Amino acid sequence: MVSQNLLEKDIENILTTALGSVDEMVVVNPSREMIRELVSAMDGLETTPVVHVLAAERPLKDVMDDFLVASTAADLVASDTLTLHVKEDMPVNSLLVSAESVVSVVSGGDHVAGLVTDDGAFVDDAYAHYTEQYESADSFSLRTPPLSQVRETLDSDIGPETAADFDAVLSSLQTARGDGDGLDEVTISLLVAAKNGELLYDISKWGEDIGLASKATFSRTKTQLEDRGLIDTEKVPIDVGRPRLRLMLGDDRLGDAEADELASVAQSLLAS
Repeated sequence: MVSQNLLEKDIENILTTALGSVDEMVVVNPSREMIRELVSAMDGLETTPVVHVLAAERPLKDVMDDFLVASTAADLVASDTLTLHVKEDMPVNSLLVSAESVVSVVSGGDHVAGLVTDDGAFVDDAYAHYTEQYESADSFSLRTPPLSQVRETLDSDIGPETAADFDAVLSSLQTARGDGDGLDEVTISLLVAAKNGELLYDISKWGEDIGLASKATFSRTKTQLEDRGLIDTEKVPIDVGRPRLRLMLGDDRLGDAEADELASVAQSLLAS
């Protein structure tokens, strides 16, 4: 149980301390930064409590546009340790509410404070109130597949080399949005597929099967990357039907890059 006020340099340390002392918690009105750090903190714990997030829809959508956050959150949802609900009428502060304490999270300059109360009557009322609020709120639809599923199926359906390169690219990124702030998941998939000479049909079918994106999205993104010179294709004849396209890297700078450098080189080429 958290019984003393907390003062840390970042939100993740506050969250890690609070999560380590409870079996279940309602996180109320988290900021965008707190949602991101909550997912990171939960992912790093050996024993994870059940966490119910009650947030406004806009912050959740904004944060879950990042594939790195959303796919990790999807793993936590799949393991029944994280649930996401939306409600627009939120309190002013961000709260960590458990059966043992209520922590109000306040940012100030270079530090973040967790102001704690463990007064029995107040905590009981707050926990009952926000549990009821959470249970009556709408579920947030997280449409990103779990990262573990992405990794496992990429390895089995496409190949271990492509899966390893995909992981290396993800590890090199701070965010994966595709809006100029990192590469999105479809672009990453196509680049690592091209690095390994995979067929567009195979990578797009894999992506659609696991719910990453539609075949049309893969095809459209391939065309955009091809137009910018990052990807090239060659026709591969098959016994029946139209030839399929083998993906190849279209720029020597990408071909010379290690997997963990692929994203930075691709981003610099897209920005030029």
